[in-house]
Amino acid sequence: MKSILITGSAGLVGSESALHFASKGHTIIGIDNDMRAKFFGPDASTRWSLRNLQKELGGRYSHFNVDIRDKKKLGEIFKSRYRNIKAIIHTAAQPSHDWAARDPETDFSVNAVSTLNLLELARRYCPETPFVFMSTNKVYGDLPNRLPLIEKKTRWELARGHKYCDGIDETMSIDQSKHSLFGASKIAADVLVQEYGRYFNMPTVCFRGGCLTGPNHSGTILHGFLSYLMKCAVTEKEYFIFGYKGKQVRDNIHSHDLVRMFDEFIKRPRRAEVYNTGGSRFSNCSMIEAIALCEEIAGNKVKTKYCTKNREGDHIWYISNVNKFKMDYPKWNYEHGIEAILAEIYTKNRDRWIKEKS
Repeated sequence: MKSILITGSAGLVGSESALHFASKGHTIIGIDNDMRAKFFGPDASTRWSLRNLQKELGGRYSHFNVDIRDKKKLGEIFKSRYRNIKAIIHTAAQPSHDWAARDPETDFSVNAVSTLNLLELARRYCPETPFVFMSTNKVYGDLPNRLPLIEKKTRWELARGHKYCDGIDETMSIDQSKHSLFGASKIAADVLVQEYGRYFNMPTVCFRGGCLTGPNHSGTILHGFLSYLMKCAVTEKEYFIFGYKGKQVRDNIHSHDLVRMFDEFIKRPRRAEVYNTGGSRFSNCSMIEAIALCEEIAGNKVKTKYCTKNREGDHIWYISNVNKFKMDYPKWNYEHGIEAILAEIYTKNRDRWIKEKS
């Protein structure tokens, strides 16, 4: 029985990966020290998700409460387990623009240095094992904001016929733009993953995600906007909109659809690959549109407060073009659209959020 090693195993993508690959007959080596609670406070803790994993997977899940910056402890895990590792899925990260600016050193050590640690251990112990890295569309910085966007009633949009109308693909430059410190640390990790693939001929891939979402997200004011927005709708907590008139557009991919992409890559790995991944034109919304959907599903009015200043390096409009991945892995396609995603977030979290509020 082969194992899947997952960092950030109690997070949104990590927990989805654990459940998916366990259902395929694999055991899971989970690494997660709930640093999300340190970043965003106790409301963003992933302990509830870890408890669910341990309850549902039982002996198929082995948990290590290890900081991914601790190369010695990571090395002990690799040394004892490497013979059975089928794939490495690296999802652990510091994921916030705002938090990164408060503590750039911690942000860089978590996002970049830890990725180097994992790559080196993979090269030493299991160089032929597929290495999946969860990157971000923030590697493109604010370059998408220079597109000739058109203001519509509820969203910003790109004209039909424009090169990127169907979504931004991997040809967009990552240079000469403002990334935020978070974006910069993720670029460093992204390039390292590519270089280990090219230089050491390892099967590595960077998935440059748009908005990743789903019912397992511990959404907070600084990260995980759909989950947090629905939580505000349910608990009647005030939601802050940062700039762009609330018309900023995001594509949203369900964590299960994303993990199915991982699965396809692991079955037929490539070297030093890069894929943009998000909801594309299939699943996207503006902030205004997302609020309306949450109000309809939850039956509550969302209390909003508008801040005219946008977040540094934030995108006005971002939709991913996933055609490159679809060409390489034609069996994959979406299963979850934006309305279904929000309905599932509501159904699976409503009672817990109400209980926490009381």
